[in-house]
Amino acid sequence: MKKYFLLVSLFLSVNTFAGCTAEITPEPLPDENETPLTDIGSGEVNGYKLVWEDTFNEGTLDETNRWTVEVNGNGGGNSELQYYRRENISVGTEPVSGVGCLIITAQKEAFSGKTCTSGRLTTTNKMSVKHGKIEARIKLPKTANGLWPAFWMLGADYPTVGWPKCGEIDILEMGNVNGITRGTQDRYYSGWFHWGESWNNGSYPNWGKDATNATSIQDDFHLFTLIWDDAALKLYLDLDKNPSATPYVEMAINGADVAGNAAHYFHKKFNVILNLAIGGNFTQIWDINKITALSAGEAKMYVDFVKVYQKGVTGEELTSKVKTSIPAVSAVKLFDIYPIPSTGYLKIKGDEVPAGVSIYNMTGSELISKENTSEISVAVLKTGNYLIRITDVRGHVETHTFIKK
Repeated sequence: MKKYFLLVSLFLSVNTFAGCTAEITPEPLPDENETPLTDIGSGEVNGYKLVWEDTFNEGTLDETNRWTVEVNGNGGGNSELQYYRRENISVGTEPVSGVGCLIITAQKEAFSGKTCTSGRLTTTNKMSVKHGKIEARIKLPKTANGLWPAFWMLGADYPTVGWPKCGEIDILEMGNVNGITRGTQDRYYSGWFHWGESWNNGSYPNWGKDATNATSIQDDFHLFTLIWDDAALKLYLDLDKNPSATPYVEMAINGADVAGNAAHYFHKKFNVILNLAIGGNFTQIWDINKITALSAGEAKMYVDFVKVYQKGVTGEELTSKVKTSIPAVSAVKLFDIYPIPSTGYLKIKGDEVPAGVSIYNMTGSELISKENTSEISVAVLKTGNYLIRITDVRGHVETHTFIKK
């Protein structure tokens, strides 16, 4: 059960000579069937509609239609210390807020040859998504030294093509050794993208950034969001509180569909993963006695919800065991561009003026961008092939190729 807050309005009438009186009018309690405020996230804005979610309000984890719990002690390929157990994953109440949550517990205990246990779960074989807005509201544990909480995605074709060919989207990671050495463990976080044809002795392509927040993000719930379309991957912190926030990481993925290019790996369905790792290469700690975060024995990661939104535009895909209200996807192109080849202005023909027009080179770098226009100058471009990305007022996005002479 989510926690509601009673709102009270105070109307004060003050008379300097006669004293003051106060009339207190309480607002009515919310209906039990209303969506709690904590469940909203960034919401159905900018053309996005909710197509999948888990709010963890049913008291038990939905392993039939939504989640697969992983059980192993293989170290995740990162020399992690924990053994992932089903017993370390539960659904219950976060004690401070009263919010119903998924709870992942990291615990210092000997089990199956390991010195600690924790939990990891994935939507593999239950839900996979290509393009959209994917977000989770999470109360992170005090990572101190040694915990490694993560909210991320892995290409759904991982079982057949392996890693990194499947692609990886790390929406949020905390606990990195850089935060430890700088003394900013509770404020230092990062997002990364990994891809490539092979491990190549660690020389596979990747891109990402770290950030240090002004205040702790381990003190309360925070919203972590991926906005993913045919042009880019963008990661955000607290879009619910600050809808105009800029991404903490952004990468273009609208280049040529060629092996090695990012565009080749990030236009397919991915699965969602949540886990709480302990130690390993990311933290640079491999001794359980140096995991200060577990000095009290255990630590917990609380997930209020996971949500997936889509616009119903060409290129989006969703596979889910849960019935969804996904908008119909139209493969019809709404705009034509001319003349091709172009030398000066590129004109856009359609039933309306596009809300946004951007020109990219074939490696995905944005070169020119304009709003509310039906033509755009390409005179400054060198001779060659380019991409034009057109967005209408409802958020429909389509991409065309053109030649500049």
